[in-house]
Amino acid sequence: MAGLYLHVPFCSSKCSYCAFYSVTNNQLKQDYIEAICKELYLRKQFFKDIHFKNNQFKPLVNTVYFGGGTPSCLDEYAFEKIFNAIYDCFGNSFEEVTIECNPDDITLSYAKILKKYANRISLGIQTFNNDQLKLINRRHNAEEAIRAVDIIKEVGISNISIDLIFGFPKETLTDWLFDIDQAIKLNVQHVSAYSLMFEEGTKLYHLLKKKKIEQISEELSVEMYDVLIDKLSEAGLAQYEISNFAKPGFESRHNSSYWNETPYLGVGPSAHSYNLLTRSWNVSNVSQYIKSISKDILPFEEELIDDITRYNDLVTTALRTKKGILLNSLQGDFSRYILEQSSGFIKEGMIMKTTDNRLVLTRKGYYISDAIMAELIKV
Repeated sequence: MAGLYLHVPFCSSKCSYCAFYSVTNNQLKQDYIEAICKELYLRKQFFKDIHFKNNQFKPLVNTVYFGGGTPSCLDEYAFEKIFNAIYDCFGNSFEEVTIECNPDDITLSYAKILKKYANRISLGIQTFNNDQLKLINRRHNAEEAIRAVDIIKEVGISNISIDLIFGFPKETLTDWLFDIDQAIKLNVQHVSAYSLMFEEGTKLYHLLKKKKIEQISEELSVEMYDVLIDKLSEAGLAQYEISNFAKPGFESRHNSSYWNETPYLGVGPSAHSYNLLTRSWNVSNVSQYIKSISKDILPFEEELIDDITRYNDLVTTALRTKKGILLNSLQGDFSRYILEQSSGFIKEGMIMKTTDNRLVLTRKGYYISDAIMAELIKV
């Protein structure tokens, strides 16, 4: 099994917290559509090449994910053209097809277009507080976010994920509880929730450095994360990864591939790929991307994944999940190393060694997961 990711870099405006590659100039959109279709054909053999080197791998794409940027800036013509290329190259037997959308892009007619191609929609709601939405420069308001969910349900899409952010400047626990309650009332199948990050180069980071805004305290952030887990669990959304919660059977299959060493192909500017032996990433420049693809040149850099890199990747991905790291999957030296490095965390109740020989983070360990992973990786 394998995953296909398509990066759509276009946005009508730049969110003040976002560090993902995106552009607000839509003039190159048509050329981009031609280029991404061509890249799909240029990389048609990607998964078959993996099968040739490792015959245990089945070269079948079972998940497709459109991320961005703003994939919902694409019209029906664009989706039809891109999906025709996908079907030609990788078939159409997909278990999960996700398209990320902005709530203000969702109309009844557009939702019907989405339903032709996707069986899962991921909505970037972020918060139901209109003042916070203005701070992060989101185009929609709370009312539009709620209406978008209703419209998607109306056309018959029954797998909806929403993104939430907590830790806004001046946000209180009461504010965050309101967001959680609103999310639960929407009765969606999946919630991804993240602590607000002040990424270097973003507008929010600039405001923080200028002391025009302040971060909330670490204690309040931990309290917000605690109530998130409790409230969503009570509502039937089980935590299966540090930031992801789902009703039974609605875990993101595509995103899970990033955490369990499933190969994936990424097309479009800045998209990443993984083929079990190497990791590669396309150039983060849409103009350069289009120019290279037009000359049949794949504009990516690549690195070989050695044993240490593979181990470190496992620590920083699998340990994020409820299943954790299966010790039996590690070679002897790495298994011994991780047990030695984690012994202190096990004693402190931050990591648990399960009866089926796995290392998993406890709830206490989630709070300092980055610090724990830093201790477990090999430098």
